[in-house]
Amino acid sequence: MKNKNNSFSIFIIGALFFVFGFVTWLNSVLIPFLKTACELTAAEASLVPFAFYISYFVMAIPSSAILKKTGFSNGMALGLIVMAIGSLVFIPAAIQRNYLLFLTGLFTQGTGLALLQTATNPYVTILGPIESAAQRISIMGICNKIAGMVGVLALFSALFSSTEHLLVNFDSITNVVLREKILQQLSHSVIFPYLIITAVLVGLVLFIKMAKLPEIYEEEQEDTKSASRSIFSYPYLWFGIAAIFFYVGVEVIAIDYLIVYANDLQIPTDISRYYPVAALLALVAGYMVGITLVPKVISQRISLIFNASLGLVLLIVALTITGKPSIYAIIGLSFAHAIMWPAIWPLSIHNLGKHTKLASAFLIMAIAGGAVIPYIFGIFSDKIGTHWAYCVMFPSYIYIIIFAVYLCKIKKW
Repeated sequence: MKNKNNSFSIFIIGALFFVFGFVTWLNSVLIPFLKTACELTAAEASLVPFAFYISYFVMAIPSSAILKKTGFSNGMALGLIVMAIGSLVFIPAAIQRNYLLFLTGLFTQGTGLALLQTATNPYVTILGPIESAAQRISIMGICNKIAGMVGVLALFSALFSSTEHLLVNFDSITNVVLREKILQQLSHSVIFPYLIITAVLVGLVLFIKMAKLPEIYEEEQEDTKSASRSIFSYPYLWFGIAAIFFYVGVEVIAIDYLIVYANDLQIPTDISRYYPVAALLALVAGYMVGITLVPKVISQRISLIFNASLGLVLLIVALTITGKPSIYAIIGLSFAHAIMWPAIWPLSIHNLGKHTKLASAFLIMAIAGGAVIPYIFGIFSDKIGTHWAYCVMFPSYIYIIIFAVYLCKIKKW
């Protein structure tokens, strides 16, 4: 970096991670909201995270190409603009109660986030020593999750507080006109919150343009060994891409379906609305532990082994018990997830030199795990119920453990 003082840059990136969290974790409210407003099955409702996260797979490589043209700062501003456009799509979607339009808006938001994440994650990683990258990313994660808590409570209040009385005994209403009127009123409640989100995103564009962030110059990060090697000659990168895929899938399931699971258990919404917040608090607690211990006490790799193993144990507990204790075990999964992204990312991109931006794009593509694995979860939910559907998370934890123990250390094919 040309600018030796990175504190201001980290502050700006922290603000962007706040935006990531605010928009991303709204899905935990949108899934039950759209499931009711658009009268969806569990599998159909799972298209909410699918539309949002599949955009990362579609747009990550184009995002890398865009960043080469625009640089990181302009790329971040462009990503925010695209997100604002996606937020605006929610307005006609709500007016028409059109699920396809809602999904289009989510895909567009995800497209903007793909561009932002492709820019900001390597930015944070390279802003200091690679050995402490997990610590910096953990700080960004705290910003992300605090924003998620604010977003979940604010959107839940905006969408359900004024309509909750309308949904009492809704399933017993047989009058088609009355049902349509209630659902239309519920759908319209999303308009004002997304107008506010659009305004905030546009304001951040202006903030980024005025901030004049320093650029990352890849040639300064390159070593002589990476200069002559193809990106395909780094096996640990490709194993890391798969690890990100599995990690994002389980993180999304562990948070976004808590309200849906609580609804299945007939837990009142005035209680279940706080479950995603509790999960995000567990993530923050995990990040704080990571900041304290990594890399001073334990390495990024050892912490990843421990946390993935903890996730596996908590999943077994969640499946072997029922009711609220099962929900508490699932909330605990988020504590185990906290260090995973901060550890997998630097283990996957170290010593890539000129390949760093493209490798980051591939890692961002792997966020599609948040589309694929939750959709599988939704299909299982329709067939065997939400509780047992959590079994789809087993392969993810097992793979992450194998990656941390062995695959991340493979330097050559």
